[in-house]
Amino acid sequence: EVQLVESGGGLVQPGGSLRLSCAASGFTFSSSSMTWVRQAPGKGLEWVSSSTIRPAGPTYADSVKGRFTISRDNAKNTLYLQMNSLKPEDTAVYYCAKGPRNNMVSKGQGTQVTVSS
Repeated sequence: EVQLVESGGGLVQPGGSLRLSCAASGFTFSSSSMTWVRQAPGKGLEWVSSSTIRPAGPTYADSVKGRFTISRDNAKNTLYLQMNSLKPEDTAVYYCAKGPRNNMVSKGQGTQVTVSS
């Protein structure tokens, strides 16, 4: 059974940083593409970033490019999202998902990120 558990969210001031983590189990993490998505209040799911296997490498939404960094530790079965220069519009529930952007098959329960002064 695929399990994804996000953590690391919280309240941060504009310009601040947070690092989200996603602990994965129940599948072969090292050979799986992984994705971060978010959902702001009253809005739909928005793709944020993916760490793909084929082709290998990170991809980012234009709204976060240059501010967010996706990474993974295959030895720990953990996906990360380093978020810098946070803006109020980054406020959302952040989810990690198994799969690439166009084929996410499972996601976690989410972690709340609130950017406010």
